[in-house]
Parts: sequence; C-alpha cells; structure tokens
Amino acid sequence: MNLLVSVSVKPDKREKFIGAIVENAVSSVRDEPGCHQFDVFEDESTPNHFFYYERYSDRAAFDAHKASPHFAAWREIAEDVIVPGSQHNTFGSSVTTVIASESV
Repeated sequence: MNLLVSVSVKPDKREKFIGAIVENAVSSVRDEPGCHQFDVFEDESTPNHFFYYERYSDRAAFDAHKASPHFAAWREIAEDVIVPGSQHNTFGSSVTTVIASESV
C-alpha cells in the first residue's frame, strides 16, 4: 500500500516542519516493520509545498503507523505548521518500483 501526501507549510514554520517530518520519517522506517519507505521532498516551483511518499506492507501496517507514538508527536506539530485545508492524501498500489542499487 502506498500513500502520496501533499501539504503546504506556513513559511514561518518551515524549519519546525522539516525537523518534525524528518523525525517522523526516520522513526517510521526504523521502528515500524511494515513501513518500507518514507520520502519527503519539496516542490521546486512552489516554495513550502511538500510531498511525502510512504510505502507500507498493507493496511494493517499503515494503521500501526497511525497508532505509533512518533505519529502522535508528528500530528501535534503538524497542526501548527501545515496550512489548514492544504493536506491531500492519495492511496494506491504500486505498479512498479525501480530503485538504483546506490542510495540517493
């Protein structure tokens, strides 16, 4: 199961957002056996517009993610840093995944 999230971040909260989302991403992959990938990137054409790509084994793994302590900490910070109404979640299944042998 995959999730693509799009959010706009309040400009004055950018650094707080980056610190918190990086911590959430690292904790998710490190602490959740069902979370296989968590990428965060910024839209080059729109400052403070970010995307996350998350890959989970299945719905149960995603539900475990939402129940984790680090997700709860993230959501508390997200309420302060994300522009209200800007978050859009898209769920889907992979058609293919191709990754170079070197980490990027």
